[in-house]
Amino acid sequence: MASQVQAAADNQPSPGQPSSGQPFPAPPVTERPARFWPGLRMLAVATVVLLAGVALAVLAGHDHGGIAKVLIGLCVLLFIVGLVMLRGLTAVVPGQARVVQLFGQYRGTIRKSGLQWVNPFTDRIKVSTRIRNQESAQAKVNDADGNPIEIAAVVVWQVRDTANAVYSVDDFTQFVTIQTETAVRHIASSYPYDNRGSERISLRDNADEITRQLSAELTVRVRPAGVDIIESRLTRLSYAPEIAQAMLRQQQASAVVGARQRIVEGAVGMVQLALQRLESEGVVELDEERKAAMVSNLLVVLCSEQATQPIVNTGTLYQ
Repeated sequence: MASQVQAAADNQPSPGQPSSGQPFPAPPVTERPARFWPGLRMLAVATVVLLAGVALAVLAGHDHGGIAKVLIGLCVLLFIVGLVMLRGLTAVVPGQARVVQLFGQYRGTIRKSGLQWVNPFTDRIKVSTRIRNQESAQAKVNDADGNPIEIAAVVVWQVRDTANAVYSVDDFTQFVTIQTETAVRHIASSYPYDNRGSERISLRDNADEITRQLSAELTVRVRPAGVDIIESRLTRLSYAPEIAQAMLRQQQASAVVGARQRIVEGAVGMVQLALQRLESEGVVELDEERKAAMVSNLLVVLCSEQATQPIVNTGTLYQ
């Protein structure tokens, strides 16, 4: 069993490679901190600039000379500067980050929560860094033995690298969804549903091992999108409806055979113990023929599903 588990682990893709063995392309950029300033301080400066513009507008209204045009020009300039400064304010809530982009170039990521101020001409893209639950659609797949099964899984994941999530894939949420379904189908088709008493790894009997392999494959598949897999679990695993009844009868037959085998093993042990006790304590001496008859009777009593009817022998052992 341990050798099969090790062999299955050896067949898993190495880090940086999908199950096909082809390496993923290198990400175009990786996350780095962006330059930003405290937002409240810059808000206060912008407010002062706007109030100064208002004051100049009031002074220009009271002055009808040539200086009025200069004051109006300064007022307009201050209003423009104040509004541009206000545009640089961005609020970052906990569990979210802002990817800062200037003229198509990545300038860094803001993860610190609160009101922050960045270059007013940059674009700020919201990226959620919260932990997410995602359940794959129920898939119908043939297992390693060719039996159709229905399988689904839930994946817990979180964005690790916001730059990869934005620039490496078109839509990282959809990317995780598709890769999850692909990994679930690949795992389901690589192992049988039931080991049927053998030492093979199966989907039903080795849930922990299957879960670890699913998490490992998912980690490799979603790494280009800057996503970390926290946990994955199978939420549904069953035979397809068209073969469910036949497989249920097969499982019932296997259970009956296993139960009968245990009963026979226990009965043989009890008969052997009875013969040893009778012989060691000298209760009665039995020849081979009487021993065979006693063994037969005890096995019938111990292995029968119904209550046996005792027959009292009033003669000798040989009559």
